Amino acid sequence: MNSRETQLAAFDRLLTIMDELREHCPWDKKQTMQTLRHLTIEETYELGDAILDNDLQEVKKELGDILLHIIFYAKIGSETEDFDIADVCTSISEKLINRHPHIYGDVTVKDEEDVKRNWENLKLKEGKKSVLEGVPNGLPSLVKANRIQDKVSGVGFDWEKPEQVWEKLQEELEEFQDEVKKQDVEKMESEFGDVLFSMVNYARFLNISPENALERTNKKFIKRFQYLESRAKGLGKSLKEMTLEEMDVFWEEAKKV
Repeated sequence: MNSRETQLAAFDRLLTIMDELREHCPWDKKQTMQTLRHLTIEETYELGDAILDNDLQEVKKELGDILLHIIFYAKIGSETEDFDIADVCTSISEKLINRHPHIYGDVTVKDEEDVKRNWENLKLKEGKKSVLEGVPNGLPSLVKANRIQDKVSGVGFDWEKPEQVWEKLQEELEEFQDEVKKQDVEKMESEFGDVLFSMVNYARFLNISPENALERTNKKFIKRFQYLESRAKGLGKSLKEMTLEEMDVFWEEAKKV
């Protein structure tokens, strides 16, 4: 791997390139934090895809794209004299030191759970009114549910055993089915939300990422369905012309590919 000196030189080169682009490139000169925001979100999702695919070369590329965005925001911040990349690095360094008193102080921890509890308690001491303040409103609902549960667990608000969560899930499923029988759409939606929330909670207790699990299933379904489309096309048929029984034959084939 590269030496620290080489790493710092590469970082410095990127800073220099950003300065040059901001000064000379018409597109780069025009960008603002607002125009970059949606691009940053896209890049983050692309990184997530690469991680799920375990494509490390693609992970490297996507990390570079995200790092460029961080440098870009810092450059814009320096132009308004609000902050620069040094301020960004200093800020996160100080936060990490303050949030890890078991490394940089005299606090003793037993395990990962102790670290998480200390982290949330320290944030409250820093002035946050709620442990949930750090959950972005714009997160996808599945990710948000997982982050909410993770954060409240950090201050001790949690089940003790996976079996308790499983029982709660069964209870929520029964309540959902009761509303399905009554066909009250609003109450059905509410109870279905409770089921999903409980599913996310159970996944957390099993150390499963619900977001990763669902995305893997999405990818698996897409691959199998596209196989089905390809086989149908090979027979000169459209899916609309096929029966479910015919499609199921190709679907079973797709599972073996």
